[in-house]
Amino acid sequence: MMAIKEATKRSMLDNVMEQFNKTADSINLNSNIRKILSITNNEIILHFPVKMDNGGVQVFTGYRVQHNNALGPYKGGLRYHPTVNVDDAKALAMWMTWKTSLAGLPYGGAKGGIQIDPRDYSIGELERITRRFTYALGENIGPEHDIPAPDVNTNEQTMAWMADTFMSTKSSSERSRNQHVVTGKPVGSGGLEGRNRSTGYGVYLTIKLLYKSRGESLEGKKFIVQGFGNVGYWTSHFLTQEGAILVAVQDAHASIINKKGIAVEELFEHSKPRKGSIQGFTGAEEIDPELFFGVECDILIPAALGNQITADNAYLVKADVIAEGANGPIDTEGEKILLQNGIAIIPDILCNSGGVIGSYFEWLQNRNGELWQLDEVMQKIDKKLSEVFYKVEGLVKEGKIDWRTAAYILAITRIETAYIQRGIFP
Repeated sequence: MMAIKEATKRSMLDNVMEQFNKTADSINLNSNIRKILSITNNEIILHFPVKMDNGGVQVFTGYRVQHNNALGPYKGGLRYHPTVNVDDAKALAMWMTWKTSLAGLPYGGAKGGIQIDPRDYSIGELERITRRFTYALGENIGPEHDIPAPDVNTNEQTMAWMADTFMSTKSSSERSRNQHVVTGKPVGSGGLEGRNRSTGYGVYLTIKLLYKSRGESLEGKKFIVQGFGNVGYWTSHFLTQEGAILVAVQDAHASIINKKGIAVEELFEHSKPRKGSIQGFTGAEEIDPELFFGVECDILIPAALGNQITADNAYLVKADVIAEGANGPIDTEGEKILLQNGIAIIPDILCNSGGVIGSYFEWLQNRNGELWQLDEVMQKIDKKLSEVFYKVEGLVKEGKIDWRTAAYILAITRIETAYIQRGIFP
């Protein structure tokens, strides 16, 4: 039985559309702009062949959905997962549009990926799959048009292959000007110091700022994390440095608990040779995955897939704060229950936006031919995300509304303003 659910009755697209329509109604969004934002600009579906290690050929399906570019080039991750489909990509692309707008970045939103489980393929096969996908995308991506980044089951190596493949299609004089076609690259290949930790740092920072607004610190706060990949690990790393205590973790293979505290770095070292799996960790005991969300804690961090907290399990949650490390981990029906129970939810478009903010700085670094040190990068991300947090917090208090509603109002209003000022091409 999988600990992390891969299918639910309600789709992520249903959720994002309900959230959008609720916000559009509340701000009386211009009806013409509402029509534009309710659909995607482009939906690209690709079928491409790749030769496997055994000499046979397998045909893969890849997606890239570009939702809106009113504020700038499309921006968003690529994930490798069996559940990738066009509807999920549409939902995730829309969330990226709101996320980049809320963060005040000169980007629009996109998302995509390949419908595979990367654990089923060798490194060589994954390289060929990635390069062939990049080649198939062709001019649908580009440093001033659509800039992919890592997401679920993709990483800096994936981005290095993509960048190299894309640049190889350009003339020798143009190659250096296309390095920023993707972000999240290795530091030695034009990547940004600290980009790998930027999403997790943002999750940690928004939690810290929320408690600070309540006059509290993170010292002694108990937290649980669903998903112990890049985001889950770095969030846990920074929280425990502030004195918070990790008491339970769940991934697709196991759910573990230790009420006295789980050693974050030890768990990370345990998971590395096991392709990220936490199963078999001796510093905690396994529990029934159905009980995970009901673990006693102050903070719950869903940092895995979408639609994990629903009407079926939201009533179990004991946390005071939920920080959405993943995109869309709570469906709209589950959220209603959580809000009725007085639980504060830091929404994904705010909570995990440290990643796209870091991507923006990497893009700028490549574009301008600069190199920034780790401490400088983290200060930039901290400053930018803190500014966004305080804007959302101000609207929460002023309007006496929940955090997601406030974040959506700010994000969509910014896009509406851009359309009104520029007009719509006839």
